[in-house]
Amino acid sequence: MAEILFVKTSSLGDVIHHMPAVTDARLRRRGDRITWVVEELYVPLVRLHPGVDDIIPVAARRWRKTLHRIETWREIKSFLGRMRARHYDVIVDAQGLVRSALVARAAHGSHHGYGRGSVREALASYFYDVRHQVSRDKHAIERNRELTALALGYTANGDIDYGLHNPTQTAPQRRYALLLHGSARPEKEWPEERWVSVGHALAEEGIDTLLLWGDAEERARSERLAKAIGDTASVADRRPLDEVAAFVANAAIVIGLDTGLTHLAAAFRVPLVPIFVKSAPRLTGPRGTGPIITLGQDGQMPSVDDVVAAYRRLLDDRSGRAPPESKAV
Repeated sequence: MAEILFVKTSSLGDVIHHMPAVTDARLRRRGDRITWVVEELYVPLVRLHPGVDDIIPVAARRWRKTLHRIETWREIKSFLGRMRARHYDVIVDAQGLVRSALVARAAHGSHHGYGRGSVREALASYFYDVRHQVSRDKHAIERNRELTALALGYTANGDIDYGLHNPTQTAPQRRYALLLHGSARPEKEWPEERWVSVGHALAEEGIDTLLLWGDAEERARSERLAKAIGDTASVADRRPLDEVAAFVANAAIVIGLDTGLTHLAAAFRVPLVPIFVKSAPRLTGPRGTGPIITLGQDGQMPSVDDVVAAYRRLLDDRSGRAPPESKAV
């Protein structure tokens, strides 16, 4: 039995993009043990992947803010102890950053990563024992799959399979649409009045609206949108990611910006309308085997009519597969 260690710590979208590579690895290396190093916030989501045998949480985001505390250094020591407790046959840094390469170097074994010409931060490649060239013109999911396949000695092929099963946690009983309006970058946001118009259109068709949030600003926006949409809209309490995943997986339709939970909807094959406002979907847009109609481009904001037409098309034909990158302005 070989020991395999994946380092893919964050962000949410990046973690989800790595799941098909883990599915590939589990199918080709059934007898091996797979461990994943990931930020503590995303541990509940990684636990949903049946191909992962062990998880090593890292709290780099939190530690950076508390380096003056002795408790932080104790946690770091404990983390390094777990990293060094086992020898790994293959260690794959799928993040391609200096910080992730340093995390990977804490473990004993053969270190694999992107070559200098295909890594996001060229300096990271110097920390790897084996460097693999993977085109940067490929989608992030395909880059993860190809890097993993090269490191583990097989060829990645076949449909994208995130490996996730529908969570069993309770979700709302009524038919609902999930509107993912939050983004870490304000320039990626869609105007609030357009979200309200979509909520009204959904209500006319007997579909409730559920709004999620991740910070105080998003909570305030969710509450404003729910109030403007009316009685059919509600704001969910903040929950761990595995419970949030249940809301995503059980939605009738998901309409969302270029954000991590939108990619999670693709992973669960939920009918999905991603909205791109200030980024291009070609290299990082949601991909999957479920019905997806992608709207917008960098600088080309889709209208309310575009979004309503897209979700109606998906709901009218849930058994079919919409083109994964159909675009409208």
